Amino acid sequence: MKRFHIHVHVDDIAASIAFYSKLFDAAPTRVETDYAKWMLDDPRVNFAISTRGSKAGVDHLGFQVDDSAELAELAQRAQAADMALLDQGETTCCYARSDKHWVVDPQGIAWEYFQTLGNALVYGESRQGEQPPGAPACCGPRGTPVGVPVKPAGSACC
Repeated sequence: MKRFHIHVHVDDIAASIAFYSKLFDAAPTRVETDYAKWMLDDPRVNFAISTRGSKAGVDHLGFQVDDSAELAELAQRAQAADMALLDQGETTCCYARSDKHWVVDPQGIAWEYFQTLGNALVYGESRQGEQPPGAPACCGPRGTPVGVPVKPAGSACC
């Protein structure tokens, strides 16, 4: 079964953890000094925040899958639609070991498809030859974050 994934870059991790914990009426399932994650069941979403981005806002979207067959199916869909697929394979990112690949939509929004294989003690790592030229250690191809800024209080909606 797939779980929707959203990763947001924040400026203040403590204030954001407090806000999202109230919003979701749930404590994070993982907290680090620069990262927090909620694994919600209603709605079924993996919502993560970190201070690792260049600006506050939505960084990327994605789907977390339960098994390698679902991950392969998503890769096949992307290839059938002639999408450029960046296959990272096994990597460490966001305090987890994962098997993942990426696609980027026509607006430049990065979509991550991944299966979590286990926890990791570090945020991310880059092994020689694992990353394409210009890509960061983890969490998507460089230059593709959504970067939707937070609207100040009192601003017009939508």
